[in-house]
Amino acid sequence: MIRIGVLGPVGSGKTSLISFLAKVYIKRGLKVGIITNDVVSPHDAIVIYKELVEKEKLLPKENLLGLVTGGCPHTAIREDPSLNLRALEVLQNKEIDMVFIESGGDNVMSTFSPLLADYTIFILDTSAGDKYPGKGGLGISESDLLVINKIDLAPYVNANLENMREDAVKVRKHKPTVFVSLKTMEGIDELIKTLDKELGI
Repeated sequence: MIRIGVLGPVGSGKTSLISFLAKVYIKRGLKVGIITNDVVSPHDAIVIYKELVEKEKLLPKENLLGLVTGGCPHTAIREDPSLNLRALEVLQNKEIDMVFIESGGDNVMSTFSPLLADYTIFILDTSAGDKYPGKGGLGISESDLLVINKIDLAPYVNANLENMREDAVKVRKHKPTVFVSLKTMEGIDELIKTLDKELGI
């Protein structure tokens, strides 16, 4: 079972990214599971349920687990991942091929415990400003894949994509960075191609 951890600030597109990738791999014949982490309610799990279970009818409802951490979202994926580890055990018993674990809203220092994730994706969006990649932080520098989302909004928020690309290269060295818009689907082919290569699919 491939375990993919997805991190990023609130509103950057974590839930949208997971929903999109889940569709791609389910349609390829993989059995996909999803675990979401929210502090006070299973909000993101409900969003995914409405799209992938009710509307698209692609994801069996038992393959979606919405966790309520009741505290700091970073703790549940790093210092004390016991709640998520129990959820992984449930999905592992269902012979899942790939599981996405969505963290709660994160800062640039957030990372997943290696007990939880084999591969990590950190997602940013241009509306937060083009200085983000250059700030570094473990989430940005150490994630296996950096996704910069909402590039369609860049002209409206004066975000310079080339500066973001250059900063990402400086901070991440040879690790991949992909620029996408999950709304217009720009850059999506490169995202899938990169992820397939990284995961050996």
